[in-house]
Amino acid sequence: MGIRSTHQYSHTIGFFSLQGGRGFACPVDMVLDSEGLLYVLSRGSSESDEWVVAKRITVCSLSEEYLNQFSSGGIGNGEIMWPSAIAMDDAEKIYVADDALQRISIFNKQGQFLDSWGVMGSGNGEFDRPAGMAFDDDNNLLVVDGLNNRVQRYTRDGQFLGQWGRLGNRDGEFNMPWGITTDRSGYVYVADWRNDRIQKFDADGKHLSSWGTTGDGDGQFYRPSGVAVDEEGTIYVADWGNHRIQILGPDGSFYEKFRGESMLSTWALEYFTTNQDELEEREKANMEPELNLAQGNFSSDESASVEKLFWGPTTVKVDDQGRVFVVDTSRHRIQVFVKDS
Repeated sequence: MGIRSTHQYSHTIGFFSLQGGRGFACPVDMVLDSEGLLYVLSRGSSESDEWVVAKRITVCSLSEEYLNQFSSGGIGNGEIMWPSAIAMDDAEKIYVADDALQRISIFNKQGQFLDSWGVMGSGNGEFDRPAGMAFDDDNNLLVVDGLNNRVQRYTRDGQFLGQWGRLGNRDGEFNMPWGITTDRSGYVYVADWRNDRIQKFDADGKHLSSWGTTGDGDGQFYRPSGVAVDEEGTIYVADWGNHRIQILGPDGSFYEKFRGESMLSTWALEYFTTNQDELEEREKANMEPELNLAQGNFSSDESASVEKLFWGPTTVKVDDQGRVFVVDTSRHRIQVFVKDS
């Protein structure tokens, strides 16, 4: 048996901000550029006017230096309504999937809108709630087409190249798939959300393996939403419905799981320094659930109450330095972990 990885909590990035600036509003995905800057996609949670500005891409450093934000809620060019995923190509152009507008929008790193494509439908090159995205070895874009239960492949300018998948629970079939990633060997991994499993394919879409069943035990999932693979082939799964990250070996065997260890981020600490009454109320509200957790009386429902834990983690990403980024959606933050071998 090989050495199994452990993951140590590093720090937290983010804090709730409806109006923009230093914070996120229901973030669902992120990418990291070559300079180590984060591009965090906030989905928001309402179509009311006050939430329009919540829909945005925030640019910040790993040390929480706020740099910029771009896009906003709407249906025009460069606007987003229900953004679901973000990806970056080798030229560091930014792609955003929108499951309300049924399209992919493209921006440069400065936030300038470049292009978009996509329409509602089930034919070639059409979408019904596009979700996760990843680039393959040929720099073509793989898009999870959620309610069409398939994966589509495009050139970077939106030319349709092919697809695979259909509704079902057999090998190679999907039921509302969500997250997607590729590994160094070109294999493709899909978080099959409603089937509570991860599926692995070759570069042409041929099914190779499936892992997971419905449940809350080790190696079981409840609505997995995101998947990532590191340079050693270790598989990370955002087990959304179980409020945790699970780690699998290259063969799909269970390695490890963790529930979150978040401290307050720099932005949060600065806010509570000038709002001590809110901090005291927050600590009181968290005291009883923390005690239950310490006594072993924890249930997954308490993720909504225990501040340090994940609450609906949507996406997990890994980089070549062994850092693991968990997009903790309902907490409006990103928890960062470091891998030790």
